[in-house]
Amino acid sequence: MSTLSVLLRQRARRDRWQLTIWIAGIGLLAVVSASAVAQTYGDYAGRENILRLAIANPSILMLRGTPQGGRLDAFVFFEIFTFLALLAGFMSTFLAVRHSRAEEESGRAEMIAATPAARTTPTVATLIHGFLANVVLGGVVALAFTAGRLDAYGSVVTGAAVAATGVCFLGVGLLAARFMRTSRGANGVAAAAVGLAYVVRGLGDALGRPGADGIHLTPAWTSWLSPIGWGQQTGAYASNNLTPLLLSAALAAVCLVALFLLQAHRDSGASLLAGRAGRVNARGDLSGPLTLAWRLQLPTIVGWCIGGAATGLLAGTLSKLAEQAASADPTVTKVLRDMDQGGGGSVDQLLISVMFSLVGVLAAVCSTQTVIRMRQEETAGTAELILTAPVDRTRWFGDYLLLGTAAIVLVLFSGAVVSSLSALAVGGDPARVGDSFAAAVAQLPAALVYLGVLALLFVLLPGLTISLGWTLVGIGVFLGFFGALLGVPEWARNLSPFTHTPVPVGGSTDWSDGAWMLVIALAAAAVAVAVMRQRELGGVATWEVKPGKWILDP
Repeated sequence: MSTLSVLLRQRARRDRWQLTIWIAGIGLLAVVSASAVAQTYGDYAGRENILRLAIANPSILMLRGTPQGGRLDAFVFFEIFTFLALLAGFMSTFLAVRHSRAEEESGRAEMIAATPAARTTPTVATLIHGFLANVVLGGVVALAFTAGRLDAYGSVVTGAAVAATGVCFLGVGLLAARFMRTSRGANGVAAAAVGLAYVVRGLGDALGRPGADGIHLTPAWTSWLSPIGWGQQTGAYASNNLTPLLLSAALAAVCLVALFLLQAHRDSGASLLAGRAGRVNARGDLSGPLTLAWRLQLPTIVGWCIGGAATGLLAGTLSKLAEQAASADPTVTKVLRDMDQGGGGSVDQLLISVMFSLVGVLAAVCSTQTVIRMRQEETAGTAELILTAPVDRTRWFGDYLLLGTAAIVLVLFSGAVVSSLSALAVGGDPARVGDSFAAAVAQLPAALVYLGVLALLFVLLPGLTISLGWTLVGIGVFLGFFGALLGVPEWARNLSPFTHTPVPVGGSTDWSDGAWMLVIALAAAAVAVAVMRQRELGGVATWEVKPGKWILDP
């Protein structure tokens, strides 16, 4: 048996659950989208009205896609493709880093290099593994849309576009792993590339040229700078043009050529962007666990703050455009109110509230990464070194909770400040300053719920912290943002904290759901701290009851 086949089997076995969850989840989203849109927007005239409203409002185009007519299948593609491509990009970049830079960090890559597999075979195995995963994903998406009674050939084009986007970002992820010296850094750069592609595509749609019939849109040139935009340019169910996918193939090929050229001239574990040499003695402000955790997590927090600021910039600058669009077509207000769970208030208030729901997601992700960092410190053994100093485990754990809370506040504050300044810069009402900060505060409880609940999972099920953390965020976003659109039952939508976020617009605001979420977050954090007092550091297995205390069987 060749070493390549052995490595392929190893990767398939290692990723069997992760890829199953990714592919099944994306396929489920596709099939539910097709059936739910058919039920909710079954009337052609109704779909035309929605498309006209979307074209009149750039913020909707930023989040959705390029309208290509009122046919049901084209409407489904407009509603959901960009999100499917976004998920395919994340799946592929995480896979790439997991089997490259993370392997080098753990030392397993060096052990494999000492076998007949040498240095290049593991990379080839990762490429084949990632390519096959995306082919399967594309096939599942195509089957899901076909099962939803959409045009079969258009469904195949959609699946090919999703798969091509994933393969493109597979190359980006592998290249990022060569530049960054840690898997965290590589994942951050690759994920930022996926997010940037989504934003660039959104700008292309927001700045696009509407057709004469009001239900078609030609994206601006910026859409051609994004791999997600290339998939969208296929115009599935309308023009069914596969030619733009050649750009995805070309970018993937360029990344792979660069990858192998770099690999031939670097040592195992080395990176092109080497870290700076550290100080001989640590600064005084690193003498405590909180300041050390802050220093370690600072790049991640800064990155999410930049994302919050960028979203706030869109909220502030587009609010004036939304107000003008509503003056031309009053039904724009209804669309924004539906997106904001029925909130009242003016158009610019509604738009700010809708955009800050995205800032809330960024804050929740930032807090999730804080808890994940704590788990990584524990498994790497560095947390144990900290606890050899006069620091008990409860203080170490509590400092990370405090850091996660500060990270949430900073992301929301960044969005609120930039939204306020941009709204004033475009001549908006000064009252929008207060609206921006109120919208930011409204997102605080949901993000704190994620922090508290994941912290509790960390002490109870430490081995599942990372997988459950990202799963909970993904489910919350899906139920909170797409549940109503896709006809998900109300009881299921209520499981998402984002469904209960207060809507601070109009004459009065109901903060009761926010208050309950704060209670849940505080209760989860308190229980987590109490259990952490008795939990053994680094344990990953089962709990066993013994008289007087909990003991973790390592």
